[in-house]
This record gives sequence, structure tokens and C-alpha cells, in this order.
Amino acid sequence: MKPVVIFRHACCEGAGYLGTFLAQHAIPWCEVRIDKGEAVPASVDDYSGIVLMGGPMSVNDDLPWIPPLLQLIQQAVQADVPLLGHCLGGQLISKALGGVVSKNPVKEIGWGDVQVADHTVARDWFGDLQGFNSFHWHGETFTVPEGATHVLSSAYCANQAYVMGKHIGLQCHIEMTPSMVKIWTEQWKSDIASAASSPAVQSADTMLAGVEADCEVLHRVADKVYSRWIQGLAA
Repeated sequence: MKPVVIFRHACCEGAGYLGTFLAQHAIPWCEVRIDKGEAVPASVDDYSGIVLMGGPMSVNDDLPWIPPLLQLIQQAVQADVPLLGHCLGGQLISKALGGVVSKNPVKEIGWGDVQVADHTVARDWFGDLQGFNSFHWHGETFTVPEGATHVLSSAYCANQAYVMGKHIGLQCHIEMTPSMVKIWTEQWKSDIASAASSPAVQSADTMLAGVEADCEVLHRVADKVYSRWIQGLAA
């Protein structure tokens, strides 16, 4: 089987629980470390699926790797190679497919409930869940691209996820592990301080208070989403 390729845009925003999930299902994967200057592949032909992780940059920034990555996303859709985007990754997919990424009304940082839409497409990916406690760390938001279906929302961000066939783009982070939450609260503490007035921003102590149990619940949600996603992997 061809490997899944995971794009890492920041050193502390790697595969997380997704890496564990893929290993448990004996699915090979490799990493393109954009943060280390590794080049975006020119073709999707060598991969069974494409995953895009988060990062502190904006998809609207003038960065040399963004245009070729947007082209690769478009190529994946044309070739029916499934895409999975987390936060920045969901924004990249949206932009590549004609969506718009802009400032969210407020920054959303920490644990917070998301609601699952009440329709068959959402149930196909999230089962019987009506909502769940997810992790958030973003200041921008995407529009749902044409041809995609809106599946998740939160009180502070209307567009938390969309699905288009084999592809899913998420604004929230379902890939978190306790160690990732701890590292982020240290690495990005200036984000917390600068946005402390937002009603959707938690303190580091609040984020970490029940992190083991919170991640355990989130992993069960991720299992549903990732299990559905790997059904579409190219042979």
C-alpha cells in the first residue's frame, strides 16, 4: 500500500493521535516537514492519502510553499486521493477549492463543544454523536467550499468542518494528545495572553486540568472520523 503523506507546518504540530491510529491499522505514513524546508511533492501519485496539519501561519501569507501545496490539493481532488485537514489544513483545502479564509470573530483557544449537523453526511463521519468536546487553537476561519457539506459548528465558529466525498476539512483539532496540549500551552503562551479577553480562550491551567480524560474522549471521536477517512485510501 502506498503511504499516507502528512504535511507538518510547525515542529510541535505533528501527526499526534493520527500517527498512533495509522500505526494501529498498519497503514504506512511519511512526513513532509514544511517547517524544515522540505519540498512539496509535485505529484500525488506516490500516496494513498494526504493529510495537512495545523500551524501558526495564515494560508493568506506570502509563503513559497503555499502555492505548490494548493496545487497538490487540487490534484488530489482530481485524482480522488482523500484529503484530511486539521485547522490550517482545513483552511488550505478550503482555499484550494475556491473557499475564503478570513479572520474569525474571536480567537478560539482551548477546549470547547462542537455540534454535529443533523443529516446523513455528518452521521456517516461522526456516527450518532450530536456533539463533543474538541480542542481549538485558531484566529481565522474558512468558508465551506462549493460542493462540500457543512458538518460541524461551535458557538464561536460557525464552520468547524466540512465533507466532500472522501475529503474532510476540520477547523478544530481532533488529533490532540496530552503531551501536545502541554507543549502548545508553553510554545504558544503569547497567543493565550494576547487573546485573553476572548470568551473562547482558556488559560493554560484550564486546558491542562483534565487533559488526560479530555484527550481520551477526543480519541474516540477521532477513531470514528479517521476510520471513515481510511475507507477511501487509494490502493
